[in-house]
Amino acid sequence: MHKYVKRLIYFEIGGINMQSDFKFIEGGVSASVGFTANGVLNHIKANRTTYDTALIMSERICNAVGMFTQNRVKAECVKLTKDYISDGKAQAIIVNSGNANACTGEEGYKNAQKEAECVGNALEINPKNVLVCSTGVIGQQLPVDKILDNMEDLVGGLSKDGNKKARLAIMTTDTQYKECALETEIGGKKVRMGTMAKGSGMIHINLGTMLGFITTDCAISSQMLEKALRKSVAGTYNCVSIDGDTSTNDTLLILANGMAGNSEITCEGEDFDKFVDALNVLNTQMAKKIAADGEGATHLVTCNVVGANSVENARGLAKAVISSNLVKAAFYGADANWGRILDAMGYSGFEFTPEKTSVSFFSYKDSKRYFEDGKENNSEKSIIKVFDHGVPLVFDEVKAKEILSQEAVEILVELEDGTANGTAWGCDLTYDYVKINGDYRT
Repeated sequence: MHKYVKRLIYFEIGGINMQSDFKFIEGGVSASVGFTANGVLNHIKANRTTYDTALIMSERICNAVGMFTQNRVKAECVKLTKDYISDGKAQAIIVNSGNANACTGEEGYKNAQKEAECVGNALEINPKNVLVCSTGVIGQQLPVDKILDNMEDLVGGLSKDGNKKARLAIMTTDTQYKECALETEIGGKKVRMGTMAKGSGMIHINLGTMLGFITTDCAISSQMLEKALRKSVAGTYNCVSIDGDTSTNDTLLILANGMAGNSEITCEGEDFDKFVDALNVLNTQMAKKIAADGEGATHLVTCNVVGANSVENARGLAKAVISSNLVKAAFYGADANWGRILDAMGYSGFEFTPEKTSVSFFSYKDSKRYFEDGKENNSEKSIIKVFDHGVPLVFDEVKAKEILSQEAVEILVELEDGTANGTAWGCDLTYDYVKINGDYRT
């Protein structure tokens, strides 16, 4: 049984500390009232042995918004979903792995349409309220008939615990599923919010090769839903980088069906702030899980920049550090090569004063706790300062290597330029990353 969690969470959005009352619950995208999910195996990729097609459905039409890849080359399903969600409404999402349906032209777009039409007909809803997502190999036509022929099983298996199949169906090179759900109170009503995501490689700032789906029973207008999502993504999903590549298929969707019964959120205020608060909790969990599961990764690397003159500069500096291949390689070797961190900050284009900069590394003895939803990490923390106010320090190399050998390692960059903070998440760069991507298509 989950105990009620009450703690102070710092989201560094506008530099505001927000007190959050929430509890983590089971259920992922099915946790909210009125939502069900399912996953089936359609053999979209010949060697696939686990589910590869997922479906999420709401009993009611939802207010819905999305954010999409910044890549100029967009998958056909992205183009269709951007079109279908433009009215701020949706009721179902179908997702396949194993094939990205990207760079597939008119035929690819028509295949995405066929999926939406088939789901719509099976669920007896408007096909234009069905959003379509794909992930996998670029440049191959989607074997859409395999999906359409098995639609009866996909729709017929929708259930409250279908999230367990759906969360596996969206995975590609992921080594573990990524899911989270929570419960909070908004407007005097119990509100639930759940999410699942996939992402392991081809991930960089402005989303990444990632798909993310958020469902909530909160009543909130499409306009405020979009404002909340954009505000949250800036400090969560957009602060993740694994390999510097931005995918053709990045999609983050949020559906709100209003079945919690709270008064609809139509403007900023206390209820809106609570909604953003909860959304940040979920999206932060997903950002950490995606970064930790980077292709071939052995370490989750978090960079915290404090004391910057603006949130933009704090985030920009943190992102530059975790995006540097030299920094990532150093963490693979557990090498406390702090000079690479200063170098990355220096060429980032973001403001800071090198002479007033300090750098430390730290990790927790029980680093696995770092990945558990809602668990405070109260284990012993080891920390070592390697650079102080622009001057290198003589430090214990053995202790530094021990710290950097943990699964979750943090970089603390202390500035004296202001009061703004920022965080970014990444991972180390390993030989296995090259192996995974060297023969990904074949």
